[in-house]
Amino acid sequence: MTQKVAVLGTGKIGEALLSGMLRGGWSRSHLMVTTRRQERADALRARYGVEAVSNAEAAKSADVLILTVKPQDMATLLEELGPHTPADRLVISGAAGLTTSFFEERLPQGVPVVRVMTNTPALVDEAMSVLSAGTHATESHLALTEEILNGVGKTLRVPESQQDAATALSGSGPAYFYFLVEAMMDAGILLGLPRDKAHELVVQAAVGAAAMLRDSGERPVTLRENVSSPAGTTINAIRELESHRVRAAFIDAIEAARDRSRELGS
Repeated sequence: MTQKVAVLGTGKIGEALLSGMLRGGWSRSHLMVTTRRQERADALRARYGVEAVSNAEAAKSADVLILTVKPQDMATLLEELGPHTPADRLVISGAAGLTTSFFEERLPQGVPVVRVMTNTPALVDEAMSVLSAGTHATESHLALTEEILNGVGKTLRVPESQQDAATALSGSGPAYFYFLVEAMMDAGILLGLPRDKAHELVVQAAVGAAAMLRDSGERPVTLRENVSSPAGTTINAIRELESHRVRAAFIDAIEAARDRSRELGS
């Protein structure tokens, strides 16, 4: 953990990564941030004791640059970084849809780029971060990226050709579960439960189901069948979901997210 790391455009995800690195043992003196607004820089400096610098200064002095700005702002940021980024800097991109070649074309020849898609559970150290190596990224670059991201959850390597699918499934994935929980809570309220009790019941069901999926080793269909007694309440609910093509709607929705990720990259 001797490398200097700069988080550029430090919003919520960037701050989560910063916090995770500090908990993982990174020295404050080896971490720096850049922000668009001075008050944000002051807040991060006060909260974490790290240095707030300009984008150009980060490119000159950090060994690793983590770019967390929005995809539509990335070309402007790279234009600013290009003249100041030596070829031995590791650039980690967290921008949806943008390929490693997008960065390689705008940075000096030979700069290693690792493309990452993480998700908002990074804020509670339960992220899933998906990594893909660019042309010049080596095993050591991927390992260093994993070391940084493991502070906020799990990591998985995939070929870059699978990144848009991973973005649709995992990067956007938490929103699908929130949507489902919201619908189940509405149903509970409709059936006469107070909102706070409906919230507690549904959230604990979600947490328990997730733990069983993670820890039991069983396939989702097996776990579902274990709850679905013949002629019981659950199987009647599942029949209703199937009649409304909920499974097909989820597949269509995730395909739409994949397509949007591709559009962002083009």
